[in-house]
Amino acid sequence: MSLLVPRFDESVIVREADAEVVGGSPAAVRLLADSSATGGALSTQRVTLTGGADGARPHWHDRSAEMFFLLDGAADILSGEDVVTAGPGDLVIVPPGKPHAFAAVPGADADLLIVITPGVERFEYFRHLQRIRLGEATPESILEVQERYDNHFMKSEVWDGRRG
Repeated sequence: MSLLVPRFDESVIVREADAEVVGGSPAAVRLLADSSATGGALSTQRVTLTGGADGARPHWHDRSAEMFFLLDGAADILSGEDVVTAGPGDLVIVPPGKPHAFAAVPGADADLLIVITPGVERFEYFRHLQRIRLGEATPESILEVQERYDNHFMKSEVWDGRRG
């Protein structure tokens, strides 16, 4: 196990009004702190899903763990071959290399704080997803940047069967 010692001198303070929001209903991502702001310690965003919306399709990260803390509502979280239904105050941490996905429970809303550690510059990844939603980039273009953002997509029969 390696120890990452973050290198930054000032506290990171992000006011809600100052955070960039990508997307909107049914899936909004509030960009809070990227890896460059935290000396590589972490990247974090708040994701708000409405009406059972999907948050992220099945994928894995080679170099980072991902933490999901449910602030409100109910979310299904894929962790390997298990789907966990999380409620307010629940925490799920997925280790590097383990497939995962998340979505609001069908018919429900979910508000999640997500932290990736060690950090990966991810803000541009979420902006790229927005360009795909707006038709400014092709869906296939996300495959070209998987390595850059350490976000590797995959199929999951367990997830598809649950979300189907």
